[in-house]
Amino acid sequence: MQKTISIIIPVHNEEKNIALISSEITKLFLNLSYDYEIIFVNDGSNDNSGRIIEDLAKTDDRIKYIEFSRNFGKEMATTAGLHHSKGDCAIMIDADLQHPVEIIPKFITDWEKGFEVVVGIRKSCKSDTFIKIFGSKIFYMIMSRISDINIAPNSTDFRLVDRKVIDAFNQCTERTRITRGLIAWLGFRRSFIEFEANGRAHGEASYSTLKLIKLALSSFVSLSLFPLKIAGYLGIFITSLSGLLGLFIFIEKVILNDPMGFTWLSMLVVMNLFLIGIILSCLGLMALYIASINTEVSGRPMYVVRDKKGL
Repeated sequence: MQKTISIIIPVHNEEKNIALISSEITKLFLNLSYDYEIIFVNDGSNDNSGRIIEDLAKTDDRIKYIEFSRNFGKEMATTAGLHHSKGDCAIMIDADLQHPVEIIPKFITDWEKGFEVVVGIRKSCKSDTFIKIFGSKIFYMIMSRISDINIAPNSTDFRLVDRKVIDAFNQCTERTRITRGLIAWLGFRRSFIEFEANGRAHGEASYSTLKLIKLALSSFVSLSLFPLKIAGYLGIFITSLSGLLGLFIFIEKVILNDPMGFTWLSMLVVMNLFLIGIILSCLGLMALYIASINTEVSGRPMYVVRDKKGL
């Protein structure tokens, strides 16, 4: 039986690119022994993207679309595409043709080898600004240190996910999400394929620097509890340091008869630091309970089964 591959394309104001990427994907699959569906997710576009997608769907029953009532963001558009995909696997790709369609067969080859997640790793892109390149390096450096999830540096949403991964992903219900982070959290067998990103075919990127910063902050919060625990760590540090300093001043003043000339005001300052450390430590303890609540309400499955037999 011929396998089906779902191609998920989030769209926001991409009227000049939609027909191009649809044509590129159609030409590609003429030489592949797979059936396919193209799912456009119109994320509240205010240009002619919606009408163009509808016209394409009328001429090709493989082209399907979802239209949002307003702009909900790329993460939700990708999520909606995965929710509605029917394929044995799904490939997520941007509409602006920066993700090279021609390497999709490499994704499929790795999938047929048994890899359930095939991640596109962007080597470089001529259109990237210094701020974006530097910010990306900082983001992945921080995430690697504060998160238990291993997200490969320069990984993109251009990736293939197996039906098992899709079904597991669809069990995750949190609203503040980063798709690549959730897929990394799910695990499964992964492979990586590097690619050189193309320049945008037409138009300008909808994702501004501000939106990328907001996405990064959301990622830190949703994929790591470290920010919640910072106050506790800081409290432990201040309490330990001020406790040692207070002990030193006490020994110097009372036992050694004050050879360094510390005043009682300095002792008062150290006591205040000690109390501040205690307060921050208590906040850290409260953060542990909040972290537990966050884990419970996030709605992720308790575990993910990759395969089973005899059950």
